[in-house]
Amino acid sequence: MMLRVGILTISDKGSRGERTDASGPAIADCLRAAGHDPAWYGMVPDEKTEIADKLIELCDFKGMDVVLTTGGTGLSPRDVTPEVTMKVADRMVPGIAEAMRSQTAAKAPRSMLSRGVAATRGSTLIINFPGSPKAVRECMEVVLPVLEHATAVLKGTVSECATTQ
Repeated sequence: MMLRVGILTISDKGSRGERTDASGPAIADCLRAAGHDPAWYGMVPDEKTEIADKLIELCDFKGMDVVLTTGGTGLSPRDVTPEVTMKVADRMVPGIAEAMRSQTAAKAPRSMLSRGVAATRGSTLIINFPGSPKAVRECMEVVLPVLEHATAVLKGTVSECATTQ
């Protein structure tokens, strides 16, 4: 199943052209390696209204199956991505963020400081990734195996989640 994935980088410096985004392209590379071409890519500053507007646009009007954000998940006062994601979300999907943190903490203890969340809005899955390209690649390894199934469940094309043996 080919997923329609939007990539949203959240960065004050990147949006002002003061820093080259390496995390958004890292997400795109991981998606392509898994057989999915990103359908949309963009960047906004760490501003609540701009982040919310873009998430709503991608979920409600651009028809993304998945929106992967990068940046704005740390402890800095300007890091507001999780709060905005929760504000626009219908339902939280805590297991995804828990798995990303638990799987990456053994290699990088600072990953415990990421406040990223995963949620749904309508039939779109939104996942917040950290702003580091290395962290993005490590987190993508964790979530890629479940993206197609999660999307199918959200779209109603699969109703059975239990595995039988």
